Amino acid sequence: MMKQIYVKTNKRHNKYEGIMSLDKAILGFLSYKPFTGYDLKKVFDSSVHHFWPADQSQIYRTMSRLEDQGYLTSERIPQEDRPPQKLYHLTKAGKEALYTWLKGPPPMEKIRYPFLIQVFFAGLLEDDDILAVFEKKAEGLRGLLESLQVLEQEVREHTLEFPKKDRYFWLLTLEHGKWIERAELEWIEKVIGRLKNNEHK
Repeated sequence: MMKQIYVKTNKRHNKYEGIMSLDKAILGFLSYKPFTGYDLKKVFDSSVHHFWPADQSQIYRTMSRLEDQGYLTSERIPQEDRPPQKLYHLTKAGKEALYTWLKGPPPMEKIRYPFLIQVFFAGLLEDDDILAVFEKKAEGLRGLLESLQVLEQEVREHTLEFPKKDRYFWLLTLEHGKWIERAELEWIEKVIGRLKNNEHK
């Protein structure tokens, strides 16, 4: 009981803690300039998709909710022979929420990794099936590394409208992704070799 009281009385409260990661990404992009939902989806696909994918409907729903919360405003832009577009702008409250979160402590989230559940119970399978699981994983990781390489080139070529300093940190996220995937691929390949040597028997 005393432990519960200690946690409650010492917890640091932040009124922006409830803002989800997709919300923060949207606020971040809108800090550069106004976007329509359609254009924002294109920016997502050429920048953060490798670690935070979002579909068009998610983006539209989130932008609408952020507008209701006062973090965004929108204006209607007429189009010939098409319905008007909504162009979203970041408000002062939205900028405050974004910068408060950016300057706060890095989120330390617990990771759920379904592949490790497969690894954990792999001993229930026949040897050929076990090997196939790891070989398929290695193949998938090689494909992912290739796609990250393509995405890096796209970021370098198609995001020149954004400040160089910001693009530097965008590329750091790709560097992190490639480092993680290469490390896992190296581990998988070593495990495959150990399995072929019957180390598990």
